[in-house]
Amino acid sequence: MQQQPPLLGDVFCQCRSADPEDSSSGPPPPAGPGPSCELCGGPEQEHRLKVLFQILDVNQDGGICLSDLTIGLKKLGVHRTEHELQKIVKAGDKDLDGQLDFEEFVHYLRDHEKKLRLVFKSLDKKNDGHIDSQEIMQSLWDLGVKISEEQAEKILRRIRRGHVWAPILYMDKNGTMTIDWNEWRDYHLLHPAGNIPEIILYWKHSTIFDVGESLTIPDEFTAEEKKTGMWWRHLVAGGGAGAVSRTCTAPLDRLKVLMQVHGSKSNSMHISGGFTHMIREGGVRSLWRGNGINVIKIGPESAIKFMAYEQIKRLIGSDQETLGIGERLVAGSLAGVIAQSSIYPMEVLKTRLALRRTGQFSGILDCAKHILHKEGGAAFYKGYVPNMLGIIPYAGIDLAVYETLKNWWLQRYATDSADPGVFVLLACGTTSSTCGQLASYPLALVRTRMQAQATLEGGPQMSMTGLFRHIVRTEGATGLYRGLAPNFMKVIPSVSISYVVYEHLKLTLGVKSR
Repeated sequence: MQQQPPLLGDVFCQCRSADPEDSSSGPPPPAGPGPSCELCGGPEQEHRLKVLFQILDVNQDGGICLSDLTIGLKKLGVHRTEHELQKIVKAGDKDLDGQLDFEEFVHYLRDHEKKLRLVFKSLDKKNDGHIDSQEIMQSLWDLGVKISEEQAEKILRRIRRGHVWAPILYMDKNGTMTIDWNEWRDYHLLHPAGNIPEIILYWKHSTIFDVGESLTIPDEFTAEEKKTGMWWRHLVAGGGAGAVSRTCTAPLDRLKVLMQVHGSKSNSMHISGGFTHMIREGGVRSLWRGNGINVIKIGPESAIKFMAYEQIKRLIGSDQETLGIGERLVAGSLAGVIAQSSIYPMEVLKTRLALRRTGQFSGILDCAKHILHKEGGAAFYKGYVPNMLGIIPYAGIDLAVYETLKNWWLQRYATDSADPGVFVLLACGTTSSTCGQLASYPLALVRTRMQAQATLEGGPQMSMTGLFRHIVRTEGATGLYRGLAPNFMKVIPSVSISYVVYEHLKLTLGVKSR
């Protein structure tokens, strides 16, 4: 068996390696003089990191580049694919100079070790500092994967590298059929695990939270979730949650549309006045106009976006379980464009139905026939350009804020599990969605007005840029944010309702939480 060299096994202090409650990881380091390490007080931490850095810095220029990492790790008997090495450099390279200096190298290793500890803790069901075959079976059972004990022992003793031709490295170095923290950490050290499965399971975002807009980046799913079909159960639960959430907040959504289209300096529509107008014109039921098509489009849009996202991941050459932030933004935005292009006529129908007068249309099909007859097929794509342009700021800022908040919480508060709890998850989802909507709102308003232009009798038919200039000239910059108040008012109830319904539907569909 090929073992990891002792140098890698000693990079982190033994007092950091051992849990306070676990005496099986070895005796604590001997007390003695010397500077304390930042992590745990051991005197030789800095020295060990410097030695490892010097070995990997093959050309001794004070930085570890891709070539250095390839040669240095081979000297140590550690085999990584080129793609994995690129991910290591990319993850740690904060100043974007193509290499890791000593400070970046240390920061990467310490951050990586914390993620590995979360995975180890989640697998260590007995909390005894060791992972055995029964715990492997239980963890996979929680994900819906049924394996035999013999298969679990094979997983325990042998983890294949990402390439099928690469050498097989053994984690269970002492042959005890268990893995302790030191063996786990030594094996995975300098392996570019970005979004570990434990984090993917607990930190789903776009699947759970529905705020009425469908421009978010699709969630990642673990390999086990895809293999066992749990992914479609998550999507179905998310779709059902979105339907309930949108129905509950539909009056606020219709009010937003009315304020976006009819609001102006001369006609300053307020929230109470808007609700009064809707009820007086069509009764209480009129508050839900346009909600039917808004709910119907959830299913096809979610399915198309997920399938497109998975195909784009393959096209950009990723054979990894998860993507980096930049790759996710590109793949997710392109998937969003494809999904939105496919269902955009339904977006136009939703706006027209929300603005309709009592008795104007008998239903969705009647509205579609009327538009096709009076305006032609091109009318179903009015506002298409600002809608597509809005995907980038919305999806980008929503993803960036959510990932920033997620990583901040994981760094400061995650100790035994990556599970943030309901309130942290709701707070992160609400904040990121609000920031994304705020950034893309002017484009969303222009899109809605372009969709509704034909309903305004005698109104000019303007282009996107012309409409922008007209709004700023006649109403000022604040005119680009009309309807923002009811839009923000529905964020918290939308997020809360969708989360509660999602959790109930998930259990009904047999998706087990870990």
